[in-house]
Amino acid sequence: MTIPDKRSEEQIALDIIIADCHKTAIDKGWWDEPREPGTCIALMHSELSEAIEALREGTPTDKHCPEFLNVEVEFADVLIRIFDFCEKYKYDVSGALFAKMAFNKTRSHKHGGKEF
Repeated sequence: MTIPDKRSEEQIALDIIIADCHKTAIDKGWWDEPREPGTCIALMHSELSEAIEALREGTPTDKHCPEFLNVEVEFADVLIRIFDFCEKYKYDVSGALFAKMAFNKTRSHKHGGKEF
């Protein structure tokens, strides 16, 4: 008996994108040698730092994808690194994302008064 997949069309689409990010990383040699998970997470963080720098520079257009602002491309880089990592280690980030989004809709205003 096959258990039906309870993933939404949106989640299935995101799973395909996640798998594609990882496949590209493999094809480009980023997983030829073992990578320490902490290093991978630090690289995710470095992309966020590059997004801050793009904002400091006034968000110029990106040199590789000139139809987008540099900050937009840096945020895309963050997602690509997260998706690659999660696919490699079989973390269900798409499932967690949709579950967390649903949960956040039930939370109180500013989660009960948090300042930030």
